[in-house]
Amino acid sequence: TASKKGIGKGRPEFIITFNRNSDLLIVIECKADITKHESPNRDKYADFAVDGVLLYASFLSKDFDVLAIAVSGETKQQLKVSHFLHLKGDRKATSIFGDKLLPAADYLNGYLKSPEKFRQDYNTLLAFTKTLNDKLHTYKIPEDNRALLLSCILIALEDKAFHFSYDKKSTPKSLADFLTKTVSEKFEEANISHDKLDNLNIQFGFIKTDTSLTTKEGLLKELIDEIDTNINQFIKTHEYFDVLGQLYIEFLRYANSDTGLGIVLTPPHITEFFVKLAQVNKNAIVYDNCTGTGGFLIAAMKEMIDDAKGDEEKIREIKLNQLIGTEYQAHIFALAVSNMYIHQDGKTNVINGDCFDAQIIKQIKEKRPTVGLLNPPYQSNKKTDIDEFEFILNNLECLTDGGTCVAIVPMNKALSKKGKAFELKKKILEKHTLRAVLSMPDELFINSKVNVITCIMIFTAHKPHDSEVETYFGYYKNDNFEKRKNLGRNDVHGKWVDIREKWINYYKRGKEEAGLSVKQKVSVTDEWCAEAYMETDYTILNKAMFIKEILKYVTFRFFMQKIFDVSNSPCTNIDIDLDTENWEYFSLKQLFRIEKGRDQSGNNEIGEYALISATRDNNGLNSLILEGNKLFPKNTITVPSNGASTGEAFYQPDVYYATGDVNILNPKFKINPYIALFLSTVIRLDKYRFNYGRKWGKDRMEQSKIKLPSGDSQPDWQFMEDYIKSLPYSKSI
Repeated sequence: TASKKGIGKGRPEFIITFNRNSDLLIVIECKADITKHESPNRDKYADFAVDGVLLYASFLSKDFDVLAIAVSGETKQQLKVSHFLHLKGDRKATSIFGDKLLPAADYLNGYLKSPEKFRQDYNTLLAFTKTLNDKLHTYKIPEDNRALLLSCILIALEDKAFHFSYDKKSTPKSLADFLTKTVSEKFEEANISHDKLDNLNIQFGFIKTDTSLTTKEGLLKELIDEIDTNINQFIKTHEYFDVLGQLYIEFLRYANSDTGLGIVLTPPHITEFFVKLAQVNKNAIVYDNCTGTGGFLIAAMKEMIDDAKGDEEKIREIKLNQLIGTEYQAHIFALAVSNMYIHQDGKTNVINGDCFDAQIIKQIKEKRPTVGLLNPPYQSNKKTDIDEFEFILNNLECLTDGGTCVAIVPMNKALSKKGKAFELKKKILEKHTLRAVLSMPDELFINSKVNVITCIMIFTAHKPHDSEVETYFGYYKNDNFEKRKNLGRNDVHGKWVDIREKWINYYKRGKEEAGLSVKQKVSVTDEWCAEAYMETDYTILNKAMFIKEILKYVTFRFFMQKIFDVSNSPCTNIDIDLDTENWEYFSLKQLFRIEKGRDQSGNNEIGEYALISATRDNNGLNSLILEGNKLFPKNTITVPSNGASTGEAFYQPDVYYATGDVNILNPKFKINPYIALFLSTVIRLDKYRFNYGRKWGKDRMEQSKIKLPSGDSQPDWQFMEDYIKSLPYSKSI
């Protein structure tokens, strides 16, 4: 049914299969004439090589992963080659491999290691993890023990004797004993010190006493079989990926215990991002004083080994001496050591202890680390927990002079202007340089069930901060990851690598771009975030944004039965150009009297007055009430100051009540609905600056500026009115 002419069977020139990788097919379509290589729209299936092979791939990808190769030309000099990878179940193919024919083995290896294949395998892994989690939950194996059980099995499967004989054990108890004994022996062979070995044996000891694992016939064997098939193969294909860390996150979706301790495990694309920001190379000595499951060390090790370019002596040195970690919690420490063991690297340099202990600090300093990477525990109790900045100071203290420290912390730490965090900021700048702060995606840690807005901070160790030198600030919010059911945040469109490279390039060069980055001189009293300094990109304003604003407003008026007919006609037929280049900045304090709404404690029975709250819908309307604390005047603009709706600006044509998380902008000029809707659209452009971590309160709003059409250094109100009147639906205002 895959005929290029649509009338029968399809007949490509070659189909290549692999005995040991039966999921992959290579399909090849050839044309003698190089002018028949590819059509503009790739829809001439019978006449062009690319068009035809992509058609075949679209059919075959229902059951296989397909590498589609289009070849045209009859001599080596003329040869044209295009490669496409179309994975099973995907809607379309992506380009891969360049324009040269390669040996079949290179195609197979490139396919297995491709980002597209990784995403597919990772999604499959997470789906299996959910199934495995459900099974372990059914058999009442505690959440904290699940990742330990998994790591124990993965380590044991590294042992050939265990791999070939575990299924021959006659009882669940004998298999559990065999499993733990094998792992203990593997650690002992790896020169793990006796005190560490005793600790690890204690952590894995539950396997020998757990009722389900030692009495349920076939359960443990079944788990080992499934883990070997679904996880062990993933690890062998995708080396240096923090599998245990990600599975630990999945297992903890059932539990709240570790999030209560402030543990937030770093997503793998961010651990890789850290390593590249720190410019880790084969000569780096990397220290993580909050090791967790070892994600940063594994990402650093991959980068270092890649940089070693096959130098086996250097690679051995990297694994033996250049990766250092400290982890306080015993069960997490066991996961870190296991994770490092599985990846065949520096497990002996992971210390189970307190990174603030003087002896441990001395021990770390002797190793002379040059790069610090950390995601410190986040404070759940501000009075008793260790502050995140204390972990950063601890890491910086251990680094050599000029070393680089990269840390990810809650955004509110970057904004601190009082209290303990402020004093710690001061202490950091007295000894170390703040090189950059990068605002991270709002839902970065959603896979850990933690709702915290974060930023990455980059420091140079043992060089006092010079407030006359500019610090780089990046608004790195859009990593293009999307939430998917049971998969968390995922790079579903495969755009992350390109985004990451742009972000890193801008940071290294200190490049500024409206809406993305800015350089600014800062001291301890300033806010350390791009949102405070970055220039808004007004060039993105367009006619559609203003039309949407008008339509939302007239829809609200219709809903409130203030108007009874909505027309898409404009007030005027004049076409007005929207050129923002010569607009000027005006402070909101210059334009408006700004005050906060009032928390409501009056009669909230249904009535005639709108109650405006921090919501993004229906013109900010929460409900209609009979009476509130204070009526605010009509012809004002409301802007939520807190939460996800921060920055949603709405024109209020009637008197209303407003909650305490809403700012009221009372104009100092003569306003009308047309001018108000223009201003609301422009004000909303600054929404990106604010979130749960950085609220748009009255004080900040009075410091805020917006760019407006102007004449003689005054806002051009007539232009704003005329522009709105020229747009569809304005006649209904």
